[in-house]
Amino acid sequence: MILTCLILLYYEAVITQHTIQQILSRIDIIDIVGSFVKLKKRGTNYLGLCPFHNEKTPSFTVSPAKEIYKCFGCGKSGNSISFLMEHEKYSYVEALKWLAARYNVEVEETEVSPAVKELQQTADSLYIINSFAQKFFSDNLWNNEEGRDIGLSYLHERGFQEDIIQKFQIGYCSRDWNAFATAATTAQYNPEYLLKTGLVVLRDEKLTDNYRGRIIFPVHNQTGKIIGFGARIIGKNDRAPKYINTPENEIYVKSRILYGSYFARQAIDKADECLLVEGYTDVVSLHQAGIENVVASGGTSLTPDQLRLIKKYTNNLTIIYDGDAAGIKAALRGLDLALEEGLNVQLVLIPDKEDPDSYVRKTGAAAFREFIEGNKKDIVLFQLEVSLKDAGNDLNKKSAIVNRIAETISRLNKAEDFTKQQDYIRQCAALLSIDEEGLNALVNKFIRERIAKQENKAAASEEKNKEEASADTASQENEDILDLISKDELVERNMTRALLEFGNYSWDEQQNVARHIFFELDHYGLQELIDNKQLLHIIDTYRKWVDEGITPTPKSFLYHEDMAISTVAVGLMDTRYELSQNWKEHYDGPMPTREELYKEEVASTLTYLKIRKIKRLIIENQRDLEQADSPEDQLNLLQTHQHLKQMEIELIRDYGTVIYK
Repeated sequence: MILTCLILLYYEAVITQHTIQQILSRIDIIDIVGSFVKLKKRGTNYLGLCPFHNEKTPSFTVSPAKEIYKCFGCGKSGNSISFLMEHEKYSYVEALKWLAARYNVEVEETEVSPAVKELQQTADSLYIINSFAQKFFSDNLWNNEEGRDIGLSYLHERGFQEDIIQKFQIGYCSRDWNAFATAATTAQYNPEYLLKTGLVVLRDEKLTDNYRGRIIFPVHNQTGKIIGFGARIIGKNDRAPKYINTPENEIYVKSRILYGSYFARQAIDKADECLLVEGYTDVVSLHQAGIENVVASGGTSLTPDQLRLIKKYTNNLTIIYDGDAAGIKAALRGLDLALEEGLNVQLVLIPDKEDPDSYVRKTGAAAFREFIEGNKKDIVLFQLEVSLKDAGNDLNKKSAIVNRIAETISRLNKAEDFTKQQDYIRQCAALLSIDEEGLNALVNKFIRERIAKQENKAAASEEKNKEEASADTASQENEDILDLISKDELVERNMTRALLEFGNYSWDEQQNVARHIFFELDHYGLQELIDNKQLLHIIDTYRKWVDEGITPTPKSFLYHEDMAISTVAVGLMDTRYELSQNWKEHYDGPMPTREELYKEEVASTLTYLKIRKIKRLIIENQRDLEQADSPEDQLNLLQTHQHLKQMEIELIRDYGTVIYK
């Protein structure tokens, strides 16, 4: 448990701002997006087919000036980092590290505790050793006589083509007792780290190869780094296990790994379906057949981390296992967890004592696809059918089945799953030959029990929420009357956009635009008028950086590590239309740019906010006037009203603004 926590801390290590700024200064969005999408220049922008949805007419636009992309077909938008996160399914840190590697930026991370720092150093060492091992085993397979005669011949006999062997970086470990150990120690790799990888073991106080005479399958993480290996024995040996896998260490955590996910991630995203098999060879064979949206669990129970990894790509999971009893049992493991994650789970059982590897080679890719599509079973109903067949006429077993299936259905407790839950209740009640209402009541009982367990933990938080809700209700009545005036999303967005784009421009001899905007907001109390909390967050973040002596730029927000800020910034910068390059050919005189008119734009948005502020004060003053009792109070309030109206008229006159009632 402690090791897992440390691993999570390592994965969440924070990259220093210095490194991030170096990466951002070198990013070329055309270079990044163009690595995955064929782009064609059109005007100042680039156009291509959207990688996020199927389209025949290009609507995917990339703006090098704004450093954003936008699809006007499906609505996806973002920057270089969010593109990698969406397209490659990287985390924010993984995307930054990908960019750092592409632009040769050395990654620095913030100071961490000695324990985490030691873990990070160990993890980096394990990655390096695994990379060395992969190259060693691959070289053995292709360039060593034993590797070619035994390892490569075996793979050819299994029907694996050379291009697929190279794609998955498959290798061979010779039968020599210490060939790899000798090569690794000669290369001066630390024996302690070598033992951690599981590649070697200590026998008679000597390092000995652990995977002798085996085919080696490297296991990759989401960024393509090798985190471990699976080693399959060649031929039959009753005294040795068929597979040996890397022991858990700082980078290899079995519960968080799906073999082949690095190679399958884009295909799963495109097909909107993940095929789950048991073994390494199943994955490789299906890839060779052109079926690439497939990963392997290694035959273990599905874990929450594995299911969440699948859900990064799709909500549709199809489990393809052997049709024997062991395959059925393996398929049903982790079912409840999959339902809780909101996955739509179906099952396909391979017939005739075959596995996916042998069956796809036997039938061919097209027939295999047809078989999968034609033999999908809903896994909840399948579980019930198998259980009923096993129970026979035993009433005690049948009673246990009813409770078990009701608990399983109760896992579908999200609002969007209500229809699916009710459908399961109807179908399962029919299969069980019991009253539908009774099964529904039992499902609700399990839901209530689960909720009850959570209530004690949430009691203090719930009480706090009630107090806040009461306060909100009390203030809502006062706000409703101002609702039509106070909410002007366009003005708020324009002002925030001007802050991001022109904040560092000069306003006068004493201050820049950002300082001027903050003075106006504070002096006139205008910030309270901004209803959009996301925009307020951006304004506050900009102000905080300025106070800390940092000079923010649009990039600071477009590539902010907080994806909420980044998404809003992309939306602010997104403009579908631009001035035609041929404008001057049809119209005389240059058109002024926003950069040339930035002062007018800033002044205009601030003026609108001031007018809104005055409108609010007028309404509040009018309400006080209606409730005033004494003539003296009424007179003061009338004078205040006249003063506010005069201020409003002056603002309108000075900036040529027309206010419609």
